[in-house]
Amino acid sequence: MNYRLFIARRYLFSKKSHNAINIISAISACGVAIATLALVCTLSVFNGFQDLVADLFTAFDPQLKVAVAEGQVVEVDDPVLRQIAALPEVEVSTPCLEGQALVVSQGRQVVVTLKGVSDSWSRQADLQQILYPEGSEVTLHADVLEYGVVGIQLANQLGLTVDFVDPIPVYAPKRGQRVNMANPLSSFNQDELQSPGCVFIVKQAKYDAHYIVTSLGFAQRLFDQEDRVSQLELTLKSGANAAVVKRKIAQLAGGRFTVQDRYEQQEDVFRIMRIEKLIAYLFLTFILLIACFNIVGSLSMLMIDKKNDVSTLRNLGATDADIRSVFLLEGRLISVCGALVGLVLGVALCWVQQEYGLLAMGNAEGTFIVESYPVSVHLWDIVIIFVTVVLVSWLVMWYPVRYLLGKLESR
Repeated sequence: MNYRLFIARRYLFSKKSHNAINIISAISACGVAIATLALVCTLSVFNGFQDLVADLFTAFDPQLKVAVAEGQVVEVDDPVLRQIAALPEVEVSTPCLEGQALVVSQGRQVVVTLKGVSDSWSRQADLQQILYPEGSEVTLHADVLEYGVVGIQLANQLGLTVDFVDPIPVYAPKRGQRVNMANPLSSFNQDELQSPGCVFIVKQAKYDAHYIVTSLGFAQRLFDQEDRVSQLELTLKSGANAAVVKRKIAQLAGGRFTVQDRYEQQEDVFRIMRIEKLIAYLFLTFILLIACFNIVGSLSMLMIDKKNDVSTLRNLGATDADIRSVFLLEGRLISVCGALVGLVLGVALCWVQQEYGLLAMGNAEGTFIVESYPVSVHLWDIVIIFVTVVLVSWLVMWYPVRYLLGKLESR
């Protein structure tokens, strides 16, 4: 065994001449453990919320989305789209056309995003997760009737019930025409949507308050985009690697189309969550830095207590670098022990929260999407936390140990 590590380990666990040194060393290790535990729990809660948001988007967002670059449209039978839909990894492909439209109901006017989808959309989206009432079946068109599934918040804005009786008028500007000020309505395409007897609930305002899902044919007629689409939504077969398929599609698409997975489709939301997680990590690392200064105090008292040992080691041939290494290793052992205890306690606390939900989101049942704080422990976070503790403690101790040993030598 390295004699420097052996001596440092003996100093850590042996009884000192002053009991206060043992107490301060224990307090230092506890401070590091508590800071480490806080890092594990806080980052795991952020991971839990991120996973929760990802699950909420799963029911509405496609697994992969191939969109026309710069918001343009292409022919529905575009050769590139046909090649993408024919890939062996693709199980369901849904041509879609999105655009802005004006909806009028009970004297209320709201600009909405109208999303026209083909009949395969019911196989692509898990409708049982998002439709209300539960168990509803959606028909987007029948004979001469067109139906629109409205987001629940949008239905509330328009004063609509789940099964509204009167059709809702929908308006969209005619393509390539200016507004006729004498007769503004002549510059708009107008049509009506019937109630399918249900609404959708994604629990995200981006969809629930702005979207109406209808048939692809209805959207094409309303926007003057016959036989054109703005995007292709894909569901992959079980076992297919989404990242590999995405790269393959990107090669086929070239620069004409953009390919996005679910996280990229909600880039703004997940970017904000990553920034919040980073800020929390930096704040808690600063607290860890303060906790590590307790180790410096412990080492200062230990060096004073072991002044005679330092002289003995020097007489036996130990260099100043060797002696510094002994006390630096002592401090690192304190920080590593504290980090390991904090990691174990943090992971255990997260497991308890995940299994039993001890920390609730609120007192009122049904107020939040989940009743207790979600947690998700990621191995990579554990590695980063451990490395952070080791690096911070080493940086905090390096200069004070050199300075204090120099002071002892000068006396």
